[in-house]
Amino acid sequence: MNKLKALITGITGQDGSYLAEFLLEKGYDVYGMIRRSSVENLYRIEHIKDKINFVQADLLDQLSIVNAVREACPDEIYNLAAMSFVPTSWKQPVLTGEFTALGVTRMMEAIRHINKDIKFYQASSSEMFGKVREVPQNEQTPFYPRSPYGVAKAYGHYITVNYRESYDLFACCGILFNHESPRRGLEFVTKKVTDGVARIKLGLEDALYLGNLDSKRDWGYARDYIEAMWLMLQQDSPQDFVVSTDQTHTVKEWVQAAFSCLDLDWEKYVKIDERFMRPAEVDLLVGDSAKARKHLGWKPKVNFKQLVEIMVAHDYDRLKKLV
Repeated sequence: MNKLKALITGITGQDGSYLAEFLLEKGYDVYGMIRRSSVENLYRIEHIKDKINFVQADLLDQLSIVNAVREACPDEIYNLAAMSFVPTSWKQPVLTGEFTALGVTRMMEAIRHINKDIKFYQASSSEMFGKVREVPQNEQTPFYPRSPYGVAKAYGHYITVNYRESYDLFACCGILFNHESPRRGLEFVTKKVTDGVARIKLGLEDALYLGNLDSKRDWGYARDYIEAMWLMLQQDSPQDFVVSTDQTHTVKEWVQAAFSCLDLDWEKYVKIDERFMRPAEVDLLVGDSAKARKHLGWKPKVNFKQLVEIMVAHDYDRLKKLV
């Protein structure tokens, strides 16, 4: 029996690295789409890079995507690549649209012209809900994005649905709520906090500067969410699913939990900096993953407190080696 083959865009990111591990354990041949760069950015997959087949392509370049899909001949494509840091999307809104919105269209076009039997997963985002119309948010909740990133993700979501319905493709969207891990980039507030508290504990910093502490998010563990992506492509028919813990916590609660892990009083060290406030804030995101739990048999394994503890412990151990 031939091995299944999967092509992952964004394989060097948090989700891509966990997904690559997961699929390798499932016995897949894994192909990773990477952009040509003078500097390698493979640190998240350094431990498995010899098991991955890399193909060069760029979401901005249609022909390179077509060539990558032809080279990999995948059974499944997971489109995780995007301009994924929300604040940057205001500084580079056009580029965000090119990558995060039109990049999806280019992927769908490649599938349509090369092999319509390829199963396609699109990484949609809870940021599409933005100024939420209802609480909690499920697959039927209307979108009201509040950032160029959220708008671009909404386009990517709808173009996936449109191609599915227009060309009878197996294409589905996972509307994933915030999911974190030790592999999260430092520009994200969750990682900024866990890294910051470790630095303060070790005497490397004396303060942590943050923006809005009242924003509420539904935070889960990225490693848990990868399984849901895969399960979506194993169903008899393509559908879209919300993936979430169905619980919400404020940024302040994340801060409190992180500082308590290292027995510190957060109020002594956290300073509010206006530079980190968004032009248009998303105040409350909390998912309703009942459909995923029922149809995929999926549920999160790591809770909020455990997630914070995992990340703080990782950052403390990592930074302690530098002291």
